[in-house]
Amino acid sequence: MSEFSELPGTTDVLVIGGGPAGALLGCLLARRGIDVVVVEKQQDLERSFRGENIAPRSVHTLRELGFGPALDEHGYLSINSVTAIERGRRLLRLEYGKFPLATLPIDIPQPALIGIFLAAAQAHPSFHLAMGTAFTGLIEQDGAVAGATLRGPGGATTSIRARVVIGADGRFSKVRQRSGLAADIKPMARDFLSFKLPRPAGWGDDGYLMIEDDRHLVVLPTWPDFLRIGHNLPKRQLGELRAAGLPAFKAGIAALDPRLADLVEEHITSWDDTSFLEIFTAEMQQWARDGLLLIGDASHTCTPILGQGVNLAIQDAVCLAPVLAGALERGGDRPLPADTFGEYVAMRRRHKTVVTRYQRFQEGALAEKHPVKLFIRRVRFSTLNQLPLKYRLLDRVVNAAHPIDPVDIAAGAPTLVPSVRSGQR
Repeated sequence: MSEFSELPGTTDVLVIGGGPAGALLGCLLARRGIDVVVVEKQQDLERSFRGENIAPRSVHTLRELGFGPALDEHGYLSINSVTAIERGRRLLRLEYGKFPLATLPIDIPQPALIGIFLAAAQAHPSFHLAMGTAFTGLIEQDGAVAGATLRGPGGATTSIRARVVIGADGRFSKVRQRSGLAADIKPMARDFLSFKLPRPAGWGDDGYLMIEDDRHLVVLPTWPDFLRIGHNLPKRQLGELRAAGLPAFKAGIAALDPRLADLVEEHITSWDDTSFLEIFTAEMQQWARDGLLLIGDASHTCTPILGQGVNLAIQDAVCLAPVLAGALERGGDRPLPADTFGEYVAMRRRHKTVVTRYQRFQEGALAEKHPVKLFIRRVRFSTLNQLPLKYRLLDRVVNAAHPIDPVDIAAGAPTLVPSVRSGQR
């Protein structure tokens, strides 16, 4: 990691945001010998993340890129299936081993995943990382972005000029706000309250969607020995939920999943044991300007349904690395023009649009409370459950393929390690 005062004044690529997208992109570029600076506003990685589930396609990708040994060394939890249950009746069960890819999703702490990317990147002299460094503004030159201004620990400031600035700073992206690029931000009808509980012995490695009318819980096993619970609540009603009191909240959780009753009673002792997430989507017609590109949630914010945020971030980085490398190899010192990223943006937008449409459809179905629409929902879920082709129908959303440049695979050799399909490691 570089000291703030030692950051270079110029670089090829300046990445704002050290989450999964920014850290992985920085690593892939550094492995190619490209000068890259990654800045992250947090001082360290030891903070709470909600999205820590890595989808099968991304597991497969990370192993192809050579990160398999590091994942295995840290340890993770493989998730075998997810089951939707309404009032004790099983509506739909998906077993991940039956999807065409036949790779299980894994749960690994996001700080550990980011740490794996950063550790690999720091083996290369062209990589610079600055933690505790906040983005404060864009440097403009002749209508193009030519770098960014930064504030480090203690309030010190600096600027870094770059041929391209990558905004990878998440769903509330400050780079997006400063870019002048318009975003269509649409609040969803409901928000999310999440929390963790100890995972009882014998629980297994299966996820659950517990449904009752327009209320639901997402219950996921989490590494090493926790359950991650997501509970929906109507928009802007967090205050009302808290006003009703913690006992009422606990009773509501227990009503949706009686297995959690004793755990919730023992381990949720205050609202500080829960975490609130505002749910919205943000879509943009333009992700790029001359000298600037947005990726991950900064470019196209999704909802928590299907846990796709981290996976889309990984795929954005993997697909972008060869595009940047090719453009930079063509030489010059001017900011990369926006049309450099035209094909990349079109490809990634198509995939993200499919995911977002499916998420909105699912959210609409789960928010229903009219008896007729609830009946239709049950029929749809049950019918899908009976279809032998359900795994192929859902595969394009859950496991959509994306290109991986052979150069990136070779840089991470040894390459593909067979997917591990056991439980906790």
